[in-house]
Amino acid sequence: MKKYGKRLRLSKEEVEMVYENRAESTTNINGNTALDIHLADRGIKKDDVVSVKHWQSASGEYRFSIVTKEDINANENDMLDKISGFIENHSPYYPSVKRDNKDANHLLVINPADIHIGKYANGVETGDGYDVETACMRVLEGLEGLIYKADGFEVERILFCIGNDVLHIDNVYNQTTAGTGQDVDGKWWEHFEVALALYVKCIEILREVAPVDVVHSMSNHDYQSGFHLAHALKSWFRNDRDITFDISVAHRKYYKYGKNLIGLEHGDGAKMANLPLMMAQEKPVMWSETKYRYWYLHHLHHKVKHKWLDAKDFIGVTVEYMRSPSGTDSWHSRKGYVGVPKAVEGFLHEKTSGQVARLVHYF
Repeated sequence: MKKYGKRLRLSKEEVEMVYENRAESTTNINGNTALDIHLADRGIKKDDVVSVKHWQSASGEYRFSIVTKEDINANENDMLDKISGFIENHSPYYPSVKRDNKDANHLLVINPADIHIGKYANGVETGDGYDVETACMRVLEGLEGLIYKADGFEVERILFCIGNDVLHIDNVYNQTTAGTGQDVDGKWWEHFEVALALYVKCIEILREVAPVDVVHSMSNHDYQSGFHLAHALKSWFRNDRDITFDISVAHRKYYKYGKNLIGLEHGDGAKMANLPLMMAQEKPVMWSETKYRYWYLHHLHHKVKHKWLDAKDFIGVTVEYMRSPSGTDSWHSRKGYVGVPKAVEGFLHEKTSGQVARLVHYF
């Protein structure tokens, strides 16, 4: 039988000594400046700190988990109350739009990919400044630019792609869903409110052109909050018959328009080489009814395009990554991931002849 040493217990005097010397504030009493630096870098005041957990990594670096007064007060009920007030201040009722497009036969795909609302980049450090205001301005400018470029085509419907890291972080600690820390502009709940207002504005603009089909893609930066955002958006337009939503938790989404089959996913899931046959496997009826098939992916922020050919040498599936309007943050700048064109992209699909135009609005 394994033997253990005698279990040591604190005496009453030793317990009282522990309580007497337990810190009641974040005042630095041992000369360790790691916490001070951590708070200063994130703009957190010591008086706002409620609790601190700390540890060291395998390499000896200090790590902190901090809860502030604002994090505690900004609970779920507060957030829902703000969203409810936001919706009440802007009536979700929309009158029907009269359209004279009976002969329209084009689908306009609008895909503002990887917006990353909340990302912060200082132009002095990265050469490419980015914040919440810049993100919104670029999306709206890009949206108007794509609509202008599509002028002359008879648009029957619009496919509006949402999600894909629309939010930069997924929790109160300025981290992605997987826990990776990020440089941010503002608070998590501000990002949510801004993103909702931005998407509402986009749909209001698009619905004047044609009925809008909204499809949400789950993504790695905001897996949970992006899902919640999509459902808040659906609630907003719940009474509008010109707007449809496909916002389930499914990672891969499919959309059929005439002879076109479009697959959407963030780009961080299945391997790209498997997507063509995955489309045929998961949507065999849609596959059999279409001739022109496309995957629109995100996540990489730059353009990659591949084509798969079938036995008759007709184009079977085109897999394509979208460009992003978001700026380059500090980490990506240091690693040299720079120089990628910033853009919002769109496409025009004719009902019987596939993709007939590519639209790009650069910044």
